Amino acid sequence: MWLTQPLLRRKMRRRGVAEPGYLQAVEERFGRYEVPAGSGFVWLHAVSLGETRTSAILLKALREAMPEMRLLLTHGTATGRAEGRALLRPGDVQVWQPWDSAGATRRFLAHFKPSIGILMETEIWPNLVAKSAEAGVPLVLVNARLSEKTLLQTERLAVLARPAYGGLAAAWAQTEDDAARLRSLGTPVRGVLGNLKFDASPDPARLQTGQAWRRVWRDTTGRPIVLFASAREGEEIQLLRSLQALRVRAQIALSSGDGQYGVDDVQWLIVPRHPQRFDEVAALIAAEGFSLSRRSAWTDGPEPAEVWLGDSLGEMALYFGLGDLALLGGSFEPLGGQNLIEAAACACPVLMGPSTFNFSEAATLAEGAGAARRVAGMAEAVQAALDLLNAPAALAEAAVAGPRFAGAHRGAAGKTAAAITALLAEQSGARA
Repeated sequence: MWLTQPLLRRKMRRRGVAEPGYLQAVEERFGRYEVPAGSGFVWLHAVSLGETRTSAILLKALREAMPEMRLLLTHGTATGRAEGRALLRPGDVQVWQPWDSAGATRRFLAHFKPSIGILMETEIWPNLVAKSAEAGVPLVLVNARLSEKTLLQTERLAVLARPAYGGLAAAWAQTEDDAARLRSLGTPVRGVLGNLKFDASPDPARLQTGQAWRRVWRDTTGRPIVLFASAREGEEIQLLRSLQALRVRAQIALSSGDGQYGVDDVQWLIVPRHPQRFDEVAALIAAEGFSLSRRSAWTDGPEPAEVWLGDSLGEMALYFGLGDLALLGGSFEPLGGQNLIEAAACACPVLMGPSTFNFSEAATLAEGAGAARRVAGMAEAVQAALDLLNAPAALAEAAVAGPRFAGAHRGAAGKTAAAITALLAEQSGARA
């Protein structure tokens, strides 16, 4: 890890061309800081955008349990760091995660002297765990998940992975299956507390704006809206070509006057998962022959085009409010799927592809509750979307099922905060 530091610097320079956030405070990645040293921080590590949003849920519960806490917030990506700024209060500190070399992690721990380290979901690094133990900093994994695929990959590096997982002070898993897989690596799992994402509340103002725009659009054009939420690379082209393949059938259905929605009767909205791909996806839509309107150009609502592009950050509640139903990004390539809980909480029914291993239990529960349906691939997803739009009673039933499903599994944030404060008290008592 020490020898690869020049490669990391080169990588940051390359990524900084498209995302200038990567050029900010680069030396922090090597354990060198301009912010003053301190001690007693509650250190929360949220590597990327998704983890940062989830950490906001936990952080609210932690601040209620420990009102005087000072937060040390670390990230690995520019989007995570940008999102995390809104979570800071006076006295809090935000820096990059130290690169996982012995020197960088040692300098990081010596500079901030955290009272505890909280890692979100999956972020285990061997030096980080080892040096935290040496410094007497209890390092815990919360909202922990480990898929079968990741377990098999991790076991190939067992010489590094087992000491890292076994060196944690505690872990609290999302599901019993996650707990079993983590224990197989020697992780000290202390309980199964559920998924923090169920405790998220959609932004009510953005949700209401999206719903209002949907009503106006439907009244004006008569066209329902299908959202492709958090689309990943390789998936947008699948959707666009599936639409092209079904266009002839849609035109026949439309000309026959049978009153059924076809492809060209639907408004399609694509929201890429990663903001650095917004321009790339816009170019892709145009290259495939579709007219395009970008969210960033809207003022008082959507503008007519065959495909809309959701090129904004922090507006998923608006997009879920805007959509009559959603296709789940990350599930049509072997990527494990993105979070479907927010869609359900916004009463937006979900069609998910075959790959949902990152949210396996949530996907199964949502399907069982009627808030989501599984399809074999993109072509089937497009047809299933049309079928559901043409069955308004079934669509309304799925929409009602979403908030009911999401609300039934709340409570992980309070349980996790209580477990962390109990561990801190336990550690404090042991030192005394």
